[in-house]
Amino acid sequence: MCDRPIEGVLTPPGSKSLTNRALICAALASGRSQLLAALDSEDTQVMRESLTRLGLVSDYDAHSKTISINSGVGLADLSKCSKLSDQSENVQELFAGNSGTTIRFLLCALAVGNGRYRLDGVDRMRERPLGDLLAALRAAGVDISSERGNDCAPVCLNATGLTGGTIHVRGDVSSQFLSGLLLAAPYARGRPLTIEVDGELVSRPYVAMTLAVMGDFGAKIETDAAMRRFIVSNRPEHRYRARTYRIEPDASAASYGFAAAAITGGLVEIPALSSQSLQGDVRFCDALEQMGCQVDWRADRIRLCGPGWSSSSLWQNEPYKQNDPCEPRLHGVTIDMRDISDTAQTLAVVAIFADSPTQITGVRNMRYKETDRIAAVTTELRRLGVVVEEFDDGLRIEPLQPRRTPYGWKYATPTAQPVTIKTYRDHRMAMSFALAGLRIPGVRIADPGCVAKTWPTFFDDFDRLMRGANGN
Repeated sequence: MCDRPIEGVLTPPGSKSLTNRALICAALASGRSQLLAALDSEDTQVMRESLTRLGLVSDYDAHSKTISINSGVGLADLSKCSKLSDQSENVQELFAGNSGTTIRFLLCALAVGNGRYRLDGVDRMRERPLGDLLAALRAAGVDISSERGNDCAPVCLNATGLTGGTIHVRGDVSSQFLSGLLLAAPYARGRPLTIEVDGELVSRPYVAMTLAVMGDFGAKIETDAAMRRFIVSNRPEHRYRARTYRIEPDASAASYGFAAAAITGGLVEIPALSSQSLQGDVRFCDALEQMGCQVDWRADRIRLCGPGWSSSSLWQNEPYKQNDPCEPRLHGVTIDMRDISDTAQTLAVVAIFADSPTQITGVRNMRYKETDRIAAVTTELRRLGVVVEEFDDGLRIEPLQPRRTPYGWKYATPTAQPVTIKTYRDHRMAMSFALAGLRIPGVRIADPGCVAKTWPTFFDDFDRLMRGANGN
């Protein structure tokens, strides 16, 4: 519980999405690459551990937050490594945990070389769909199958190379399918690989991020404005080159800091992000701006303040005083979040402190994440006494009604007793619902350790932010 507006600087860890994309590019390149300000979390650790098991040197310097990859001959030529010299008899076992980027990107990257692999994960990973990706890889001549015949992990891969030509992939379940194919495409054999997207493409900014990382490592890709067709050069000069690459802070993680400012009427600054970020999730600030917040975009940072601040005070730290600073002044919105669905849970929690309902649409793909996030958010908001209507592709949230007290406007759980929020082993459930506890006393998070997936120090970092707001 925070009894004053939060004001401060929050530095999220490096982007998971950028770190794992850069790891694949560095592993496919020949030579030594260094990833600066990289994320060290469960999702990136399982990727690094897999690359290490494949015989690639992967070191992490915790002090400088640098990952070093010395791929030697690169993933495309793993069959030349003595460790995997007899692939006809040896099956390399790889474990992806519950990291969708790891299993999907590795399946594609390993397909360009030679070898036999079996990729598995935790129980939830064994439920997450891979069928559209497997079908696309088969169309490119890859011998790949779901061990249990249900298009989920474990997946068995007998790699002999990725054949060029035209393949199709669905875009409405996960953009990671398309991103994985794109990352591997510079190493297609024969003709260049052309990828055509069938149906709606969700999370387009993540595909744009993939193209940007590939280009930074030397790839050449042609695409149309609608991102429906991609032609990836496989000329030797357009394959990845080892390099030093700096990882941006995680924009999805930054949403929790911005939301804290919105909920408490405070001000939070996130360094090293800007409107030019490779990560589309910085546009979460636009959603908060629609709800009544103010945003100042700088070349090297973003500042967001909740209602109650004047525009002139955004950079002078002079809050605009109102008689009742705890009165809800956020406004409900109707918003399509298909391009920034990883921040939809964050907005759903912000919405309970608005003055009118909020409807989130276009996020059906959230049902295939670490958990069915639409159902999970609906269930846990109702646990807090929120009226929620669930749809196939989103939800409608009625704000909580606070009560006026001599000390301002106050919120409470339905029974005025502590409420424990279930996380479903989903890091974003833990981090987003922790925000509810900024205004509602008695909110507890079950399994808070699940945040280790992308932000191991989340609760410590937010505790420091709150201590500053409370004058401690």
